Amino acid sequence: MGRKKVYVTRKFPGDGMSTLSRHCDVLLNKKSDPPSRNEILRNIAGKHGVVCMLSDRMDKEVMEAAGAQLKVISSYSTGFEHIDVKEATARGIYVTLTSDILAEATADLTFSLLLACARNLVEGDRMVRAGRWNVGWKPDLLLGTDVHGATLGIIGLGRIGSAVAKRARGFGMNILYNNRNRNLQSEHELGAKYADLDQLLSQSDFVSIHVSLNEETREIIDMSALQKMKRTAFLINTSRGQVVNERDLIVALKNKLVAGAGLDVFQKEPLSKTSPLTKMQNVVLLPHIGSASIQTRSRMGDAAVRNLLEVLEGKKPDGRFLVNPEVAEFR
Repeated sequence: MGRKKVYVTRKFPGDGMSTLSRHCDVLLNKKSDPPSRNEILRNIAGKHGVVCMLSDRMDKEVMEAAGAQLKVISSYSTGFEHIDVKEATARGIYVTLTSDILAEATADLTFSLLLACARNLVEGDRMVRAGRWNVGWKPDLLLGTDVHGATLGIIGLGRIGSAVAKRARGFGMNILYNNRNRNLQSEHELGAKYADLDQLLSQSDFVSIHVSLNEETREIIDMSALQKMKRTAFLINTSRGQVVNERDLIVALKNKLVAGAGLDVFQKEPLSKTSPLTKMQNVVLLPHIGSASIQTRSRMGDAAVRNLLEVLEGKKPDGRFLVNPEVAEFR
């Protein structure tokens, strides 16, 4: 394979960058901040491939700026809503992602949020640091709620949702799930029970969301859904911010329609400093770090590079990582 030109919108952990540099001429955005729209349009010109992030919009304008030689958009992400897949397919451009590599790390973080909400971990940390811990032990200090034996409702029982269910099983939780299709394997292996969405919302002590973002799932959690939840229940979201109507959630939290929430994603990121969520004591807020372990982010980088190189070498990427297999017909 001759030296191809590749644009990488941000540096990522692991050995993937050095591998890519051995095979291609790489233009790398070395800043920690995402590139501006104008930077993307300028830097993608004449490139055969691009490694992009979830925050980089890859639409018709970007593809036109790249030129006819663009063969692959390799996204360092498990989602692809930032890419105009239909436009890419029509132009014969492969779209790839890092698929389920981040499932276990995201499940770890999901359960961390669940535990933090249930047991007031963040508030306890604040209390100790602020010097507000005045009595060594009190029978009513920061009373939380039990996780073991509680009911966990999982919306979206794919790889991440199933990984969360495995952790829940270790805590002796009852597992309900709602999915587009029944997951008979998880029902058999994990004892998960299928429920319609209303039933799941009304019976769960914790509701954890693990769906991809599409028109069916956009704002699937709105005021109507929140009103169906127990007042003692917690909402956990590590999927996409847009699956929750944030305004409705704020109202529900203020009016104690639900006990609290653990959020790693938001409708607009970064979350505004003026958001009412930042003032609430019954929420745990994280800066979109679901997959943020050294090992996982490194494996994501390796996969993104491998996907890109396979296309540039004339090979078809692994089906797990290929978003638009129909592109072969257009090519």
